[in-house]
Amino acid sequence: MSSHTYPSITGVILAGGQARRMGGGDKGLMLYQHQPMVRYAIKAMAPQVDTLIINANRHIDQYQHFGYPVISDSIEGFHGPLAGMLTAMEQTTADYILTAPCDCPTISAQLRQRMMETLLLTQSDLAVATDGERLQPVFCLIPTRLKHSLKTFLEKGERKIDRWLVQHKLAEVDFSDQPETFVNFNHPEDLEHSLKPKSDIPILGFSAFSGTGKTTLLKQLIPELQKRNVHVAVIKHAHHNFDIDKPGKDSYELREAGAQQMLIASSNMMALMEKSQSNDNEPRLSTLLPRLDTSTLNLILVEGFKHEAIPKIELHRPGLGKPLLFKDDPHIIAIASDEDITDAHHIKQMDINNIPAIADFIEHFISSWTA
Repeated sequence: MSSHTYPSITGVILAGGQARRMGGGDKGLMLYQHQPMVRYAIKAMAPQVDTLIINANRHIDQYQHFGYPVISDSIEGFHGPLAGMLTAMEQTTADYILTAPCDCPTISAQLRQRMMETLLLTQSDLAVATDGERLQPVFCLIPTRLKHSLKTFLEKGERKIDRWLVQHKLAEVDFSDQPETFVNFNHPEDLEHSLKPKSDIPILGFSAFSGTGKTTLLKQLIPELQKRNVHVAVIKHAHHNFDIDKPGKDSYELREAGAQQMLIASSNMMALMEKSQSNDNEPRLSTLLPRLDTSTLNLILVEGFKHEAIPKIELHRPGLGKPLLFKDDPHIIAIASDEDITDAHHIKQMDINNIPAIADFIEHFISSWTA
């Protein structure tokens, strides 16, 4: 055990199975919303643990591209999640391992907190998540001191994870308020399910640090798309107070007098202004999208809203000295930069100054869109 004030935890993403119901493909590398499924698990787990490792038995070099240590089962053959857990326990110096599968794209951000709090409160040996109806045994918090118990269990030919768990004092951790944590993909058709904001037409975001040139690029890109008969709407996030109306105008005075909504219309333009009920109420795409008249649109472009679960193009200029965003955002499907990104060869790269090439990519994106 470590001498840290708080117990140290290594996160373990379990990607070592055979995925028979998926046709034998490598589940963690299968694409969901244009990204390998393991990236969703990485995004959820990495902020919660002290170190993170991926347990995989195939395509090791591909998993290594994600930037975390990759370990294969110390027991030959495919022996299920317990073999991956044992290997992690043998190779980490942390006090605990926190495990999750590679095929769940919406793992709870409170996984570590709840598991550890319940474990300490109940003085149990290990903790397992429950959806309120049944245990979810691949979501575990296990002390590494139990590695000898687990090795003995496996050496006897046992494989059932539930049978080993109940040999120890077990704490059940309630996640019934977050059932989406356990949504997983077991069949090829599951990959067609969507967790992105509902939109009947393609929606594509642009993600970048301030100063990268998002607006400048859009000002060049939109005319190029119009030439190709792609009709575009843009949703932009503003990080500060803004007003499209002017003091002294009738509409401004009426809004300041207390009107919660102000709709101004002329023969060629319409604008709706609405006061937010709270200064802390950040806008969400799910509430903004229904306001658009999509009957004449082919595409919605989004500037900002970096935390939304929509496909995005990252704009990156290494000269600005800012970190890449794609490593922490599994929804980024391409990078447009003015230099080659050497550690991003597994993701589509484009020249940020080649507007026609970016438009080509977007046309292909539109043609492959499924709502």
